[in-house]
Amino acid sequence: MLKAAQILVSALVLAGSAAALVGCGQRGPLYLPSSPEAQKRATLPETLNPASSEPREKTK
Repeated sequence: MLKAAQILVSALVLAGSAAALVGCGQRGPLYLPSSPEAQKRATLPETLNPASSEPREKTK
């Protein structure tokens, strides 16, 4: 059986890990950028497998 000290330490480590995970990440609301610079960026499928994607046309 676990001793009280081991349970306490495990609970503190679990709580600390959960707090660290909740605290990381980006701030603010998510949005899709619509600026002209954003139109030139690669999409997710293009970044995952650049060899299979065709070159995108540049828009002005």
